[in-house]
Amino acid sequence: MKKILLLLMLSLFSFAAAEEKNPIVLIKTNMGDIYVELYPDKAPKTVKNFLTYVKEKFYDGLIFHRVVKGFVIQGGGFDKNLKYRKPTHPPVENESDNGLSNVRGTIAMARTSDPHSATTQFFINLVDNTYLDYGKNPQKWGYTVFGKVVKGIDVVDEIGNVPVVNVGWMMNVPVKPVIIEKMEIVEKVK
Repeated sequence: MKKILLLLMLSLFSFAAAEEKNPIVLIKTNMGDIYVELYPDKAPKTVKNFLTYVKEKFYDGLIFHRVVKGFVIQGGGFDKNLKYRKPTHPPVENESDNGLSNVRGTIAMARTSDPHSATTQFFINLVDNTYLDYGKNPQKWGYTVFGKVVKGIDVVDEIGNVPVVNVGWMMNVPVKPVIIEKMEIVEKVK
């Protein structure tokens, strides 16, 4: 009887663990697919905010508007004509003190000098940028890491090497637009 009860408890635990897997978002670009696993246990507000915009198709048709070789690729705010797409939800509270680090392949929220100003723009780290972490600057606030590329880092690297120009006040804009064709939550990496 104890063995049966133990097996039942283990199977329920396994089922619960399977149900609570981390969400995966496909970022489909005109240069290839990027799969990102999100960490709601580490950055619940940030992940909820990001997934809300993904579900609302906010990111579809936007571009990676800032590409800094050896640093980051940033997107989620402008279309291919560099027209700003205004966020439709309030900024999210900074969650950079979550133990995650801005290392190569992680995705983090972009923001202004106000640590609690992140809305839609995000970046993917091309290299280890640990100086962007919580506590690494005088104001202590870092840039909230909320996931990691699990497939498509080659696409990220390719985007990170595109030719860029300055357009007005915007720096490091890809010469040929790198378009986010769509973003969607997927069950698994293909």
